[in-house]
Amino acid sequence: MTADSADQLNSDLALALELADLADAVSIGRFRAIDLDVQTKPDRSPVTEADLAVERAIRERLAAARPDDGILGEEFGTEGDGARQWIIDPIDGTANFLRGVPVWGTLISLAIDGVPVVGVASAPAMGRRWWAATGLGAWTTTSAAEAGASDAGTSDADAAGGEASVPGARRLQVSGVASLADASLSFQSLAQWRDAGYLDRLLALSERVWRDRAYGDLWSYMLLAEGLIDITGEFDVKPYDLAALIPIVEEAGGRFTAITGEPGPWHGSALATNGALHDEVLAALGDEA
Repeated sequence: MTADSADQLNSDLALALELADLADAVSIGRFRAIDLDVQTKPDRSPVTEADLAVERAIRERLAAARPDDGILGEEFGTEGDGARQWIIDPIDGTANFLRGVPVWGTLISLAIDGVPVVGVASAPAMGRRWWAATGLGAWTTTSAAEAGASDAGTSDADAAGGEASVPGARRLQVSGVASLADASLSFQSLAQWRDAGYLDRLLALSERVWRDRAYGDLWSYMLLAEGLIDITGEFDVKPYDLAALIPIVEEAGGRFTAITGEPGPWHGSALATNGALHDEVLAALGDEA
């Protein structure tokens, strides 16, 4: 990476963190609001007024700050066709948001030539945020509950990088678990695996791991990046569900592909691991399993 490209990436990451601040201010104000407006989209998934307002706010800021960049957002589609594209999920976990469950967040990514290079996942109801950029590491804020506990990661405010540095940031690192028998697996939703024709393979894999749970949405990937679980996967996902998560997982030392092995957020499924287990899990879920 050249100095100029590193500077640009740092600037893009700083902007993504600014966008997350903007999104948080909009979304948290409508969380658990008794008059929250909820509609059903043509695909039968829910959308709230907060989803729409967050994406509008992000698009307005990007139009001012990066007018030549393209945008792909869950609620308002695609605009622009350049090599640089911001990929936005205004509220990942809308079903949780509308039920008052705090596991939801805004996902913001910048992809260059289709490869996510910046990712921010901000979960204001949990008081947490995670971010990364290619070559700059993956980072998180420390919650109030963690402040008095021992840090599992590296604390270095400046190491988060130039303009994107955040006081008290903690560097992320995936686990070193090397055996499926010791691994913790998050499968997100049994229905997804059933509808994709993979439920039998998931159940067989669950018999080989130490523990299985369904943490769901962005949370499972962030637990993976923090080294707290070792495998997570799901089906029926779109690029905006995954793009921001990829740099965070990969910069924390993990691997991220489709369940069928292809890289990137474009293939309708996701498998993220601590890296050491990835090939074994791909084989366990593959056509020859």
